[in-house]
Amino acid sequence: MSNIHPFPVWQRGVGQVGFERPELTRILDLYGRMVAAGMWRDYAIDLGRDAAIFSAFRRTAERPEFRIEKRPALRARQGQWALIAESGSVLKRGHELGPVLAPVERRLLKVVEE
Repeated sequence: MSNIHPFPVWQRGVGQVGFERPELTRILDLYGRMVAAGMWRDYAIDLGRDAAIFSAFRRTAERPEFRIEKRPALRARQGQWALIAESGSVLKRGHELGPVLAPVERRLLKVVEE
């Protein structure tokens, strides 16, 4: 016979960090414009207990060109948003998503102007 196991219950206060709808809309809008410009081809979303990470790839089989991380634990310190380059260096950190995405959007403007 088979054994029935109850579904695991999340502990109070311990959960998964995720993107809210306006945040994800803003990120996916940027992603769509980068795809249209031919710069990005794939993306991945990692939702964990400490952070929610959106990774954008030039090609599927390589490291992400940019990672957009949301870490609510850093909200009171450096800001919960971070833009991280392919090398792992933090390009921009802040409390709001818009200014953190600004370096990528400026790069997109340079591609369109050429």
